[in-house]
Amino acid sequence: KEAAAVLHKFYARWNKAYSHVIKGLREIEPDLLVFYNYPKQIRASIYSTNMIESFNNVIKRKAKPKAEFPTEQSLDVFIGIQAMSYNDRYFNRIHKGFGQVQDTLESYFE
Repeated sequence: KEAAAVLHKFYARWNKAYSHVIKGLREIEPDLLVFYNYPKQIRASIYSTNMIESFNNVIKRKAKPKAEFPTEQSLDVFIGIQAMSYNDRYFNRIHKGFGQVQDTLESYFE
């Protein structure tokens, strides 16, 4: 509720100058603050892009020696294999905060 209040204050302050942007924000507002529905211990992990950036770096590093892929399908296969390998490598890893709230998260999906 507090974050929504701050967001609405932001709308009021900047709507005149940036009405198009504010209109876009209003359209996505239900999804914009959804991470506040989750426990505090994992919020930073949810809105952080560190895991995505890490995976992108793996793809770039492994694709660089290949220089060029003959077809788009070969690139798709390569990225798929890299994603499966990355998942296998980090399968048992518990991201920061998730171990503390595992029971709560599991109850969300029952």
